[in-house]
Amino acid sequence: MSNATMAIVGDEATVTRAELGWSFIRWGLGLFVTGFVVGFIPILHYMVGAQQGDVGPVFLKNVTLWWGCPAVLAEMTLKIGSLGMIAIGLCNLATIRQGTAPNISGLERIAPKLCAYGLIAELVTAGVGFYVGNKIWPNFYFEPVQAGKNLWLAAQGISILVYFVGVCYAVSGVRKAAAQR
Repeated sequence: MSNATMAIVGDEATVTRAELGWSFIRWGLGLFVTGFVVGFIPILHYMVGAQQGDVGPVFLKNVTLWWGCPAVLAEMTLKIGSLGMIAIGLCNLATIRQGTAPNISGLERIAPKLCAYGLIAELVTAGVGFYVGNKIWPNFYFEPVQAGKNLWLAAQGISILVYFVGVCYAVSGVRKAAAQR
């Protein structure tokens, strides 16, 4: 952060709306690219599964596209969440152009990190959680091991909740800025 965008007020650094907006955009772009790369996991999963696995009637009866690959939730969350972060960043920059850039609250200041860390935690929870879940409940994802699926999905849900809290803080700040127009 440059000196032009940061001022020290008491013991706390005050971030400008421009820096906040660019923070959302930088994190959002990086996480979108990550989501794009993660999107290749389901493709590889389907290709390998089609060549090696039993795709008979029992498999087709118990699988849907959403449940077909454990990486789909992480991929979609990363892509959609990162696009949301980019949109919030652009909204913050738009408030500057309108001349309505009020001071940023402490909660709004931590919003980009909450959003980014929530999305990163979702990806890590999906991957590491899947690996650990398979150690505890072998093949828990594809077999009817409801306890394993519930725990794994709940952990991902908590990560998504962290992202959602960050979005709520950010949207509140953008609405406050837009209301001063």
